[in-house]
Amino acid sequence: MPIEQGVQPLDALLAELSLTNADLVAVSTRQLSFKAVQKGRKGRFLTPNMKNKILTALRDLRPGRNFSLKDLFNY
Repeated sequence: MPIEQGVQPLDALLAELSLTNADLVAVSTRQLSFKAVQKGRKGRFLTPNMKNKILTALRDLRPGRNFSLKDLFNY
């Protein structure tokens, strides 16, 4: 699998929701880093565990929305 996947749906979703990388890092209880969120937005390969950390943080910020990994990543 290539390392670069291109800009991910996560990037547009965070912009749509007016959320920043810092918002996700601040709400996360699972050691999520700014670097990991930025990699996720830009399409660098993330492990399934790291993708789940981002998903969990986003769900914590917007509990009324039912996000899935397919909403955030296209790989």
